[in-house]
Amino acid sequence: MGFSSLYAGSNDSGEISWGFLIMGLFGGLSLFLYGMAKMSEGMKKAAGNRMRNILAMLTKNRVIGMMVGAFVTMVIQSSSATTVMLVSFVQAELMTYAQSIGIILGANIGTTITAQLVAFKLTDYALLMITVGFVMTMFGKKESIKHIGEAILGFGILFFGMKLMSDAMKPLREFQPFIDLMKGLENPLLGILIGAAFTALVQSSSAFTGIVIVLAQQGLLTLEAGIPLIYGANIGTCVTAGLASIGTIRSAKRVAIAHVFFNIGGVLIFIGFIPYLADLVRWISPVVEGSGVAKLAAETPRQIANAHTIFNLTVGLIFLPFTTILTHYVYKILPDKDKEIEKGVIPATWHLDDSQISHPAVAVGLAQTEMSRMIKILGRMLDASIVPFMSDEPEQDKIYPQLSLIEGIDMREEKIDFLEENVTNYLFQVSRQELSDLQAKEVFAMMSIANDMESIGDIIHRNIVPLMHKKYALSEAFSEKGQTELEAFHLKVIKQVSRLSDAFSELNLDMAQKVIKKDRKYQSLETEYRQAHLERVQQKKAKSVATHEVHMELMDLLKQINVYIGNIAKTILEIKDDSED
Repeated sequence: MGFSSLYAGSNDSGEISWGFLIMGLFGGLSLFLYGMAKMSEGMKKAAGNRMRNILAMLTKNRVIGMMVGAFVTMVIQSSSATTVMLVSFVQAELMTYAQSIGIILGANIGTTITAQLVAFKLTDYALLMITVGFVMTMFGKKESIKHIGEAILGFGILFFGMKLMSDAMKPLREFQPFIDLMKGLENPLLGILIGAAFTALVQSSSAFTGIVIVLAQQGLLTLEAGIPLIYGANIGTCVTAGLASIGTIRSAKRVAIAHVFFNIGGVLIFIGFIPYLADLVRWISPVVEGSGVAKLAAETPRQIANAHTIFNLTVGLIFLPFTTILTHYVYKILPDKDKEIEKGVIPATWHLDDSQISHPAVAVGLAQTEMSRMIKILGRMLDASIVPFMSDEPEQDKIYPQLSLIEGIDMREEKIDFLEENVTNYLFQVSRQELSDLQAKEVFAMMSIANDMESIGDIIHRNIVPLMHKKYALSEAFSEKGQTELEAFHLKVIKQVSRLSDAFSELNLDMAQKVIKKDRKYQSLETEYRQAHLERVQQKKAKSVATHEVHMELMDLLKQINVYIGNIAKTILEIKDDSED
């Protein structure tokens, strides 16, 4: 028995060797799926942090949203992954549910790019692509070359897997029970059901579409049988987003519901037009001379890819004008609760999503948003910290009046510690992924920033709060000039926190430089205020003498906070400098 006959799943007598057929089929499928994953990883790395910038472009303009959705899906090779990402972003409050609608439509269009590429008969060049990709990955000097090489390598493995599957299935051309089974898929309901089930299993409509095209390349599938399978793939891809929405906020669940509506709605619209769609596709697709299985094998793959493109593009264009109506309808199905549960005093992460760890550019963006929240919490802690030094009256927390002012500071310190631990652990998990040099530096820089933020929280909680009690025990107010200086310096540090928030949320270079400039200025100002206070003490002014220790310690703690803010700004500049090299 020759190697070629084993490879094709048949023996010398022409009988089907089921063991080798199954081995070839599943081995090829494994390489096909691995190649698709490898290609996706390479393209994501090549896109790098630009992916985050592309997603940041999202506006309420649904046409732009659809275009961005198509592009992102083309890069990550899965409409399911794009929709899961949208669920994550809405959950993290990085975008609204309404903004996500156009992206969902674009995601379905993006999957057709993969089908078009797979339909080109490039299997004969699979080993060449693997060789080129390997050489670029191993010997490329620039990271961008290595990442493009990884994508080409994945593409080659994908096509080599297709060749293995195709060769393994050759004997099935003459196996009547299998031929009858394939003809049975011309029943639209059966084809849709099988397509939905298999896509839900592999969690990628692009992968399933590739498998359909492999069947077509062996002449085992007619166009009328392939179209229902494509319809089913569009339904099956909703499962992943549905699972991702479990346990999320209601807006995120609406993304999954809208995805289901679009995909099932599109299938219901087109299910009665399969013969007409098939005729249109045959009219616009290339015609190959010949007859029988050979003609079917030559023409059908391109026809199925074209049908996939026409279907998803038409569904997108049909639904695009009605996105506002659909948004309103989904709100009716899943309305806001009469009283939404307030994200209150219990520490919790709002933006971190474990499902995005394998997408480093996105995951770092989520961590950055969570850390921006930490800055906001620190600002509230710092704002409250000056009040007890200026008044002996008990104060309530501004946001949670059921808490005293000091209880509010304690609660926020607990949140800061919780968030620092969770953000750091999240970034550690991201650091274990395959990162570019820039992404690795960014991840570790953010860990450093999170640690500096936690240190600021510690200064307020461990040092300033005990100092409040020390001030109460004095039963003495600061001197008029001393109080004015403390309030002025405290206000300047508050402004630094605000500037830091702007600098960090957008990694704004100009604002980070301004924070550093103000840091130096305020350190000089602190020295000036300290000397003025010491002069009053030397002059034996009663209030200055009585409050000397508390005054000096409070001013020093505010200076320390200012220094930490300056350090964070310097780290932001380092991130930006690296990204621009």
